[in-house]
Amino acid sequence: MRQRKTEPQLPSDGVVRIFRGKGGRGGKAVSVVRGLPRRDLEAVARDLKKYCGSGGTVKDGAVEIQGDQREKIAERLTAQGYTVKIAGG
Repeated sequence: MRQRKTEPQLPSDGVVRIFRGKGGRGGKAVSVVRGLPRRDLEAVARDLKKYCGSGGTVKDGAVEIQGDQREKIAERLTAQGYTVKIAGG
């Protein structure tokens, strides 16, 4: 049985972090947004999917948007008043 890799604990400093991930998704890239307030997750996911023109979901307290859309997402969230950091490689 394969162990599921746990996500790193993020500091609760109010910074929204955007990661690129593809594990467990058949090799397809997704942009993962972490650090958003829980009450905003559904609304932000809906807005980002529309803005990026792609699918996505809310999973495990994070917003996942299909494709490597990190720059677009950072631009959109910054315009909405969030402090954003693009994390990872």
